Amino acid sequence: MEEKEEKKLSELGEEETPEEEKLEEGVTKGLSDKVIENINEAELEKADAKYTGANIQVLEGLEAVRKRPGMYIGSTSSTGLHHLVWEIVDNGIDEALAGYCNEISVSINADNTITVKDNGRGIPVDIIGKTKKSGVETVYTILHAGGKFGAGGGYKVSGGLHGVGASVVNALSSYVEVTVNKDGGVYFIRFENGGHPKAPLAKIGTCSKEEHGTTVIFKPDPTIFKETTEFNYETINNRLRQMAFLNKGVKINLIDKRGEEPFKENHYKFDGGIKQYVEFLNKDSTPLTKDIISCDGGQEFDDSGTKELIWVETAMQFTTNYNRKIYSYCNNVATSDGGMHEEGFALAIVRVFNNYARNSKTLKDSDKERLNFDDCTEGLTCIISVKHPNPQYEGQTKGKLGNLEVKKLVSNVVGEQLERFMNENKTVALEIMKKVKGAYDARLAAKAARENTRRKNSIEISTLPGKLSDCSSNDPKECELFIVEGNSAGGSAKKGRDSRFQAILPLRGKILNVQKAQEHRIFHNAEIGNMINAIGGGYGAEFDVTKIRYHKVVIMTDADVDGSHIRILLLTFFHRFMRPLIDQGYVYIAQPPLYKLAYKNNDYYAYNDEQLDIIRNKLNIKSTYPIQRYKGLGEMDASQLEETTMDPTKRKMLRVTMDDAIAADQVFNDLMGEEVDPRTEYIERNAKFVKNLDI
Repeated sequence: MEEKEEKKLSELGEEETPEEEKLEEGVTKGLSDKVIENINEAELEKADAKYTGANIQVLEGLEAVRKRPGMYIGSTSSTGLHHLVWEIVDNGIDEALAGYCNEISVSINADNTITVKDNGRGIPVDIIGKTKKSGVETVYTILHAGGKFGAGGGYKVSGGLHGVGASVVNALSSYVEVTVNKDGGVYFIRFENGGHPKAPLAKIGTCSKEEHGTTVIFKPDPTIFKETTEFNYETINNRLRQMAFLNKGVKINLIDKRGEEPFKENHYKFDGGIKQYVEFLNKDSTPLTKDIISCDGGQEFDDSGTKELIWVETAMQFTTNYNRKIYSYCNNVATSDGGMHEEGFALAIVRVFNNYARNSKTLKDSDKERLNFDDCTEGLTCIISVKHPNPQYEGQTKGKLGNLEVKKLVSNVVGEQLERFMNENKTVALEIMKKVKGAYDARLAAKAARENTRRKNSIEISTLPGKLSDCSSNDPKECELFIVEGNSAGGSAKKGRDSRFQAILPLRGKILNVQKAQEHRIFHNAEIGNMINAIGGGYGAEFDVTKIRYHKVVIMTDADVDGSHIRILLLTFFHRFMRPLIDQGYVYIAQPPLYKLAYKNNDYYAYNDEQLDIIRNKLNIKSTYPIQRYKGLGEMDASQLEETTMDPTKRKMLRVTMDDAIAADQVFNDLMGEEVDPRTEYIERNAKFVKNLDI
C-alpha cells in the first residue's frame, strides 16, 4: 500500500479516469476497510495448480543475476547500488593485497556513471582454454570465474572468494567498459544491456610496459535500481577511507565530477595503517593515554599439503568513554558478526589483564570475581585485521569468520605483545588498570542494583511493566510494540490500536542518555526498566534477540524538538544495550502526518510540505486555506492516530538500519557523548537545513 501511495502522490495533477480519481481519494485519506476487504491476498499469491516440467525455468549466464539481484548484492535500493562500486574497488584492493597495486582512483562522473582505475597487473587478456574467451570477457560474463580459487589462482589473499563481483556489476548495468593496460598493449571491451559484449576484446593501442592496470566504467541499470541510480559521495568516501586505513601505503583517490568546478575530492594514503584508523575513530573522544598499542604477527599452517601464511594485526587505544568500539576484518571484508579473530582477541586481553591486575594488586586476593571481557574493553577502540589465504565464513554475508586456527594465532600474538607492552610501560599500564577496575566495580554495582530492584519489584525481570498495554498474540513475528511519548498520546494509541498484535508502552519524560553513563545507572531510570521488561531478551552483553516478544519496536514521538530528542535517546539505548535489535531490522520510527486539511467533509493528511502542496493543487485551493499542523501526537484522537500512523495498511514507517556500523557509532558518540565540540560542529554544519523549528 505504501508503494502505491507514493506513486499516486507523484502523479497528482495528471489527467485521470473516474476510477483512478476514486482510488486517489482513497489513497490520500487512507483506504477504507471495504476496499481492503475486496483484496483477496490468498488468491493473488496462489500459484499454478499444474506443477509440471513446463514450470521449471533454467536461467543461463547472467540472467539469474538480473532475475534475483538481491541474492548477489543484498537489495536494489541505494545500498545495493553502492555495492556495485565496492565490487569493482575490491578487485583493485585484491591487487594491492597481492603486492601489485599502490593506487586506486574512483570518479563519480557527470552522468552519474562510475569510473574505477587501478595500477595493478591488469586483468588477463589472453584466451582462456575452457571458455574460449579472453580473460576479461570471461571474468565479466561468467559467474564464479576469476583468479581467486585454489592453489593455481592469481591471489594468495583476497576479499572476493566467489568470483561473482565483476560479472554481477556487468549483469546489473546498462553498460560496462573495461580498458586494460598490459604487457605494452591497450585492450578494450564494452558490454551492454545486462552483460552482453558488443564485440570481443580488441587491442586498441600500445603503452609502455611500465603502464599497467585496469579501468572500468559502468552505468547502473535504472530498470533494476528503480529506487535511485544516484550515488552518494559521503557513502563512497567513507568506504574508500576505510579501505585506505586497512591497506597502509595504498593511495586511494575520489572525485565527484557532478556539478560545477571545483569538484569535491579526497585523497587518502595512510602509512600508519590501522593505528591511524584508531586515531581517526577517537578524534572526537578523549584518549585515556596517548599510546596506541599495536600487535602483529603471522603463522604458517598446512592447507591441504600447502604451506600458507596467516597474518594478524591489531591496534587499540583506551578512551574516557564507557562504550567500546571493536571492528574486525578479514582480507578487508568487515566481519560485523565477529568470529574466531575476535574470540582470540577476547581470550588474550582478559588473560593478560587478569594476570596484571593480580600482580599489580589492582585486584586483591579477597576479590572473588575475575575481570571479564566487558571490564577489559570499556572505552576501548580496537581494529582487528586478519589476512588469510583461505577464510571460511559463516553465512552468505561473510559476517562471521569461522577459521579455528585464527583464534589461536590472535590469542598468542596479542597475548604475548600486549603483556610485553604492559610490563614495559608501567605508568600507562596502571592508568589502563584504573579504567578497567572502574568498569569492574561498576559491573558489580549494576549486579547489586539488579538484585536490589528485583526485591523492590521496580524492575522485576520476570514481570511485565504495569504501564504496558500488551497484545493478545504470542507470536513475536506479528507483534508490534509502540513506545509512545506521553500518557496523552499513549491513551489515544491504546484506543486506536489493534489489540490482537499491537502493544503500547507510554513513556514519561526523557530517558537517561546511556552514552555518557555507566551500566549500573540505567536501573535508576524506571522508563528504561519498563522497556527492558516489555521487549524481553535482556540487555547488554546478555541480550538474546531470539527471546524478544516483538519483531517491530516502533518509536512514536511528537514531531518537535522534544520528540526528536526522545527518539535519539531511545536509539542510543538500543544501539548500546540492544544492538542486535537494530542489526536484525526490528526497530522502526513511526511517521505521523504533519498536516491535516479538512475540505468538503473529507480529511486529507500530508507527511511533508511537498505532499501538502500536491493536495492543495489537486483540490484547487489557495495556500491561505486553513490547515492544521500537528505539533504532538496528543492532538490526534484515537481514530486519526489509527488511520494515519498505526494501521499497517495505511501507515508509513522508517526502518532503522546499520549499514555502516562505524559511521553509526561515530554519530552516536558525536551527538550523545561527553565531548561538546563535535555537537557544536554538527549544529553549525546542519543548521541551515532546519525547517519548522519549534522553540
